[in-house]
Amino acid sequence: MCLLLGPSGVGKTLLVKRLLKLSSGDGKGDLGDPPPTRPTVGTDLTDIVVPRRITVRELGGCMGPIWPSYYGSCRCLLFVMDAANPTQLSASCVQLLGLLSAEGLAEASVLILFNKIDLPCYMTVEEMKSLMRLPDIIASARQNVSTVEISARRGTGLPAVLRWLQDAHRADG
Repeated sequence: MCLLLGPSGVGKTLLVKRLLKLSSGDGKGDLGDPPPTRPTVGTDLTDIVVPRRITVRELGGCMGPIWPSYYGSCRCLLFVMDAANPTQLSASCVQLLGLLSAEGLAEASVLILFNKIDLPCYMTVEEMKSLMRLPDIIASARQNVSTVEISARRGTGLPAVLRWLQDAHRADG
């Protein structure tokens, strides 16, 4: 099981829809126009095949207080941050620190996704990493933590996310 977490409005639902489409084809075709999305209320399960089936459980951002009840079956974690919303950065950082310090996620591989890099007002990953002191956070984390810049809307960086899911799933056995 892979958890997909992050604050409300960061693009989790679009991300999982785009990953599903990318993984269902040959991975080289045009993703087409972004599908419509609505905020996730509750939880949503999606099976992505890379080439083995990985179940991604997306939890709505408003469900943050009950995220820990889903940690038990989690082997990998996708944490999405909005690179175009600097006002949300500190809250995202607090959520990330909570996830990395959670006992139930101590063995999970973690991929931090900096989404919305297609927007003209996005912060660079270097700016975000500096503001949230991400190198220090990663150095003190028990988990293996990676980062990638993406645009769920345009599909930028999504093949790297699928490769990471495949590698994390392979490492899990």
